[in-house]
Amino acid sequence: MKKFFQRYFFPGLLVWLPILVTYFIIKFIVDMLDGTVALLPKRYQPEQLLGFHVPGTGVALTFIIVLLTGMIASNFFGRQLVALWDSILNKIPFIRGIHSATKQVLQAFLEPHNQAFRQVLLIEYPRRDIWSIAFKTSDEFIETPIDEDMMTVFVPTTPNPTSGLLTIIPKEDVIELNLSVEDALKMIISLGVVTPGDSDSTPEKTKKSH
Repeated sequence: MKKFFQRYFFPGLLVWLPILVTYFIIKFIVDMLDGTVALLPKRYQPEQLLGFHVPGTGVALTFIIVLLTGMIASNFFGRQLVALWDSILNKIPFIRGIHSATKQVLQAFLEPHNQAFRQVLLIEYPRRDIWSIAFKTSDEFIETPIDEDMMTVFVPTTPNPTSGLLTIIPKEDVIELNLSVEDALKMIISLGVVTPGDSDSTPEKTKKSH
């Protein structure tokens, strides 16, 4: 019986579990975005017009709102409005900290020329001879009394890479990995079970960031 389960049940589990996890994550996102339909006047909501609920209408509405906002914010008049809105929020205590930090993080991820979280690194942490995967966040750092070029890196926790530790480390102590961010995240989330199978993903042990 044990061999039977090992041979048939576990392979079946490997097929269905990822499908179910993906389904519930997508369903959660769709259900959350469907809440944006409530922004419309009740008589114009799809459920009122069609007489039945249409899943995903909130996703389409959110996409349209974001797209239109981007089009407005991309012209001169729109940029002035955004600047005015930012200046108002930046005068409100507590709110300004959240708004400013959120905007800077999004800019770091979304701007094409920004290199934050696009380079996978290997650093010696938490002690000598123990190595951790990290992501480069910035090549620049505030002036310090340390007579070395420093950089900031993010060391993610596993299996939840959204939490972790911000580390300031000398550039010469950082090893760049020939590894994609996607492969690094797979490795972190899977607790190291999933490793890059491509030989091109091996660390360049002699190459360091300068």
